[in-house]
Amino acid sequence: MLEFRWSRVDKKNNNTPIISDVEIDELAENLLRDYKPQLLKEPGKVKFEHFLESYLGVDLDYRHIYYEENEGQIFGVTSFNQGEELLIFDKENMCLKRATLNRNTIVLDFYVTEEGREGLELFTGLHEGGHFWLHQGVYARAEMQLSLFQTAQELRPVTCCRQADIESFGKKSGFSTPEEWREHHADYFAAAIAMPNTTFYPLVKEVIKSQGLADGRIIQDAGFAEYSLAHDLLPDILAQTYGVSRSAAYIKLRKTGFVVEQETVNYDLFLIKRTLQS
Repeated sequence: MLEFRWSRVDKKNNNTPIISDVEIDELAENLLRDYKPQLLKEPGKVKFEHFLESYLGVDLDYRHIYYEENEGQIFGVTSFNQGEELLIFDKENMCLKRATLNRNTIVLDFYVTEEGREGLELFTGLHEGGHFWLHQGVYARAEMQLSLFQTAQELRPVTCCRQADIESFGKKSGFSTPEEWREHHADYFAAAIAMPNTTFYPLVKEVIKSQGLADGRIIQDAGFAEYSLAHDLLPDILAQTYGVSRSAAYIKLRKTGFVVEQETVNYDLFLIKRTLQS
């Protein structure tokens, strides 16, 4: 496994990496090139369990993770240290209990494994893998540190990623806290591993061209055909190809500029006109 080494960190905020989306894209493709180069030669599904366990070297576990009703469901947890505790629901005995986690363990909730949620399971697993690879310097601690459920002012040495964290990919900008930045890192990492730009861009361009759009992008509010292509046909193709959810596929289409609104096109034309006149 390639090690993550990064010199630019926010030392005032638990050594959170200062890293751009473009840099995460590059790092993700370096990992894929080292792990399985074929994934950069033709579009395909990454076997996230194998990537996590055999390449990143984590122990993957599945539990019914307990969460308070007013806090939001927890989809995944990453333990960076030995002996951390996680509150789970024991369905067999119908009770709550504390599970002791080993160092470098990723726990996914059984909810994401239910039929029809395969894309969510893949994205959640890769999201936690993003935390594991990118944020060792943030969460890894010496032995005898505080448990997940002990009260402390310092950062808990695990991640507890709730539904809002996993499903916020591409839906928020202007992050104000280090935690929000770390969740964005993990989300972006998941998308970059699942849909690497090296195969994503040619595939999307090919589909758009096949629909007779010479501009190379879809103006989704230009008409029913464009809207359907942006929200249905193209996300369906990407979901089937990469194993992601249609939502994740659509969000990446927006973030990469393949799907835009007419207002964006008008603004681009305005900038070009102003540049030519100056």
